[in-house]
Amino acid sequence: MSTRRFSLLCASPLSRSGRLIAGSLIAALMASASPAAAQAASIEPRVKKLETEMRAVQRKVFPGGSDRFFEPEISAPAAAPSTTGTSASAPITDLLQRVDTLENQITRLTAQTEENGFKLGQLEKRLAQLEDKAAQAAAAAVAPVAGTTGAMGAGTGAAPARVTPAAPTTAAGAAAAAPSAERVAAVSRIEKPETTDAGEDAYLYGYRLWEAKFLPEAQAQLRFALDKHPKHKRTSYTRNLLGRAYLDDGKPSAAAKMFAENYEKEPKGDRAPESLYFLGESLIKLNEKPKACIAFAELAEVYPDVAAGRLSDRLASGRRNAGCK
Repeated sequence: MSTRRFSLLCASPLSRSGRLIAGSLIAALMASASPAAAQAASIEPRVKKLETEMRAVQRKVFPGGSDRFFEPEISAPAAAPSTTGTSASAPITDLLQRVDTLENQITRLTAQTEENGFKLGQLEKRLAQLEDKAAQAAAAAVAPVAGTTGAMGAGTGAAPARVTPAAPTTAAGAAAAAPSAERVAAVSRIEKPETTDAGEDAYLYGYRLWEAKFLPEAQAQLRFALDKHPKHKRTSYTRNLLGRAYLDDGKPSAAAKMFAENYEKEPKGDRAPESLYFLGESLIKLNEKPKACIAFAELAEVYPDVAAGRLSDRLASGRRNAGCK
């Protein structure tokens, strides 16, 4: 470096500051140097680093030493890559949440199990009660049969006789069980009316069966007539006759229901007065004499002309049988 350039450098403020920095760096180098040869290898990298820093300072100090002309040899250290991994506490937090969930589920399952156990206990208790009732009912049903068989075999040394139900003796039971060929032939001989009025024919055929004392067959035919022709002009006749077929067949309860139905559904029907009278007769059969008197009183009040006319004798007899005042 020439004396003139050195003087110019020293005259400028920037070169003066640069000189101070350079001097400090050289002093640091001299202070760090050691006459020992063993330390040379370790000092060399430090010297190179200081030289590099010196050149970078010179570029910044001298005019024109911008990034446009010189590439800086020392650059800012690259930013350490940020780690975005999961923190160490995240797995523990997740495990705690899962444990809490499991505990809640176990609590719910325990409560449900206790409730199911209680319900099961109630069902078992109810089942035991039903079994006891069934056993008592079976014992009550067997006791009369055992007493009867024992009495029949007592004193004879014979084995107890087996009791069998008696065969039906009524005409309805015989017909329902197995109608004989003779009965079928007799019923087939009842003439069926064949006119243009199907409802009238159905009623008349039922009437002929009733008149011939084929009561089960008459009941079936009259029910058929009511089902097929519910609005026919003979409906009042049909219900009343069906009630009489029940009454004649020893079915006063069914008869009473049919007579009451006929009176309630068609109070102005042709056979409504007769149904009230036969309702009283059915109630007498059922040992409901006070109610029979009510039916007879209703007949006399609602149909006074019929009560004093065609049904007068029957009504008086019915009142006597029922003990009406």
